[in-house]
Amino acid sequence: MLVVALTGGIGSGKSLAAQYFSDLGARVIDADQLARSAIERGTSGFDEVVAAFGDEILKDGDIDRRALAQIIFENKEARVRLEMIIHPKVRDQFEEAISLLHGDDVLIYEIPLLFETGASPRFDYVITVESSNENRTSRLMDRGLRALEIESRIAAQASPEDRASIADYVLTNDGSRDNLLREVEYIWEEVLPPLHRPSA
Repeated sequence: MLVVALTGGIGSGKSLAAQYFSDLGARVIDADQLARSAIERGTSGFDEVVAAFGDEILKDGDIDRRALAQIIFENKEARVRLEMIIHPKVRDQFEEAISLLHGDDVLIYEIPLLFETGASPRFDYVITVESSNENRTSRLMDRGLRALEIESRIAAQASPEDRASIADYVLTNDGSRDNLLREVEYIWEEVLPPLHRPSA
């Protein structure tokens, strides 16, 4: 089995790369999705986040993720407080997923904040998807983010150099979707197979 971290800055295209890995047969888990489920209404995480940030982050009884994101991207202390609630819950779900792997399974774990959390030693291999700020900004504007939001979110994350420093493979995504697919296929067919470790 093989446990691979797939990281990259916001707007880099890592989610599309993750989808391509999934299409090729990898088991893909999105750390952001685990984080969202960890604070859904009815969970202990929900109660802890509301206690920490107040009712103003609620909308129709649920956490307004955009309002919460605005708070944490503008306030480092608030971001750390949120991470202390969410990260242990996400880590537990991640460990459970690893326990279910066997044989030649490949787990691709899409994790934006790999460098920031110091979690890279937990993986057999680290891939970072990088792209120019111009391309990242264009993609994020297509998602409906405003220029100031984009700037603050990019600034809140590790730099491309930081991510590259912990990566085994830097995947540059400044071309077409087809170019990205071909790069992912190369990694899947040529780079990862020799790295498999024996199943537990």
